[in-house]
Amino acid sequence: MIRAFTFPHPPHAALLARLGLSATNPGAFCGEWIGSGPILKSVSPIDGKVLARVRTASASDYDRIAARAVEAFETWRTVPAPKRGELARQFGNALRAAKNDLGRLVTLESGKILAEGEGEVQEMIDICDFATGLSRQLYGLTLPSERPRHRMLEQWHPLGVVGIISAFNFPVAVWSWNSVIAAVCGDATLWKPSSQTPLCAIATIKIAERVCRENGVDPAVFSLAVGGRQAVGELLARDRRVPLVSATGSTEMGRQVAQIVQQRLGRVLLELGGNNAIIVAPSADMNLATRAIVFGAIGTAGQRCTSTRRVFAHHKIADELLARLTDAYQQAPIGNPLDSGILMGPLISRDAVNAMQCALERLQSEGGEIVCGGRPLRGKGGGFYVTPCLARACPDFEIVRQETFAPILYFMTYENLDEAIAWQNAVPQGLSSAIFTNDLRESEMFLSALGSDCGIANVNIGTSGAEIGGAFGGEKETGGGRESGSDAWKNYMRRQTVTINYSSDLPLAQGIRFESTKH
Repeated sequence: MIRAFTFPHPPHAALLARLGLSATNPGAFCGEWIGSGPILKSVSPIDGKVLARVRTASASDYDRIAARAVEAFETWRTVPAPKRGELARQFGNALRAAKNDLGRLVTLESGKILAEGEGEVQEMIDICDFATGLSRQLYGLTLPSERPRHRMLEQWHPLGVVGIISAFNFPVAVWSWNSVIAAVCGDATLWKPSSQTPLCAIATIKIAERVCRENGVDPAVFSLAVGGRQAVGELLARDRRVPLVSATGSTEMGRQVAQIVQQRLGRVLLELGGNNAIIVAPSADMNLATRAIVFGAIGTAGQRCTSTRRVFAHHKIADELLARLTDAYQQAPIGNPLDSGILMGPLISRDAVNAMQCALERLQSEGGEIVCGGRPLRGKGGGFYVTPCLARACPDFEIVRQETFAPILYFMTYENLDEAIAWQNAVPQGLSSAIFTNDLRESEMFLSALGSDCGIANVNIGTSGAEIGGAFGGEKETGGGRESGSDAWKNYMRRQTVTINYSSDLPLAQGIRFESTKH
């Protein structure tokens, strides 16, 4: 269902001003705002209009930013972790105060519906709360020594400057998963945001800057460099001052970053593509499954790394499920994401619309069938709108093995669970997965070593909407990284094993004797 497009909305100048933004903004921060690179236009996918302009970081700006981040780290690492947690707490409160405005900016710049834009800011608030508690729980271990009167322990120290490369689809939340956790671990961060959502990054860093200054903390703990691949991205990846680069985006981008960073033996934390599947078993709650599939497939216009892209329905319930999904797709409200009642806004760009059309042409050339949707919506205020596509496909289609960042859902049927699991796993990506079943044996099989090979495996809940308390990430070409909750904080610290000898002897491990018979 296509809603009437209401354009234009009231001018956004007041909103931008409340967030400290103007018509043209410096896009680099190192304790002060700079930017001597080319001008970048921030274009809203809602109507194709320019929201504001950004002066990007040049190569010389980057060097200045990185040097200041190192200086900030050298002081910040000496601050007790609970005090670092207090900064995270105050940052969370500042985000609470700015939630409506920042959430609206996320919608304006990325095209998410308003509920998702505000939800992304809430995710930042939640990670601040998590990090505040974490700051008192950066636990080491005491280990038994095999040598008498020796004590062995493991402790964790701040790592250094953490580089963060984020994508347009989560323009602020992914930064917070990395940056706030890294901050309570004692690290400084240097953020290269997507060039498609620079205003969200600038507004977020302005909030962090204010909180830092109020606490007497060098604000270069949170640095920013808006810029292109050569001016910022490659320099960040090659920079030996940055021991860890956390990159979120396409698998192609991740490969490039990993190769450069690992050439200098640096660390990488990669969160890359997803080709996520839901298996719907005969015993499934069909209402629950339908709702989860629709949200997972068309939420954020199919532009989440956890978006549902494949459905395997048991042949006994396949016709019913396909009919339910077809009905839901035809009724899904599409339109301006700032309007109430909208479930799907635009794609991020005209290129994304074209990529979706190319994927559907490839699907049909391989023998697939479009059940409904998949059409570009032209002339809707200049925005980049499409109808979500539901299509029949086969598991061995090459296009099904690829991730198209668009609302395309491939519908397939299966005969037995082993077959469905094998098909689910038979793609290069391994991020998120789900099964809908009320059969205990099926759910346990899906969660076993013989089941899903993804980093996230859910039962009776969809592939999207991970909580911040769990470690987020996937396997295979998804990169193997883990961010956010659980013990993902260990990525941002260096581990140190310590042995203390409180005897007057010097025994060696494994009973080795290395001493002269003469004294």
